[in-house]
Amino acid sequence: MNRELALQRSGILCVVSGPSGSGKTTLCKALSSQDPSSVYAVSATTRPPRPGERDGKDYYFLGREEFELRCTKGDFLEFAEVYGHLYGTLKSEVIGHILEGRDVLMDLDVQGAQIVKHCEDPVIQDAAVDIFILPPNEEELIRRLNHRATESPEQRELRLRHARDEMGHWSDYTYCIVSGTKEDDFAAFQSIIQGERCRSRRLCGNIGDPDRQVELEL
Repeated sequence: MNRELALQRSGILCVVSGPSGSGKTTLCKALSSQDPSSVYAVSATTRPPRPGERDGKDYYFLGREEFELRCTKGDFLEFAEVYGHLYGTLKSEVIGHILEGRDVLMDLDVQGAQIVKHCEDPVIQDAAVDIFILPPNEEELIRRLNHRATESPEQRELRLRHARDEMGHWSDYTYCIVSGTKEDDFAAFQSIIQGERCRSRRLCGNIGDPDRQVELEL
């Protein structure tokens, strides 16, 4: 007997952490640009834009007063102060996509990731997947930080101290990618996302509803 089983997958909330220069932002943006089922959650910040950065694409650039007001209104899933500037992720960038079956990619520091992982919202709890990008050694981390050439030596030294501390948290994450080439990192990242998409608990189905996503023959 043939029956229609229509399945729709709930979205993943993929939280990616790693020290500055680990490539976490590059991975998130690369996947979201190639995969229509993925979206990159643009963070909000009070820091000024760097050369070439665009509002709404790289960050939502907010004044401190507006940022703090939106915090009190509960607009943020998570927020923290880093290097004297506020950073946060708006709920509007996350929950709607998850409920509609799209994967949300977020690059967060360890502090922000902890807030998301301990969020009591059942949608967030069920969707969350956490990945740490670990540079192979400190020499490579320093090389990547120096290659950025967007900061003063003092700022790079501050980031290096913070990076050393963050690297100690890799074992707190479900997945850890030891960074190699960009191609290898991206392949590993894609594999994790694809595996998480195949988890049976992410599927909900209705028999005889052809307007939902997938038809299977039983």
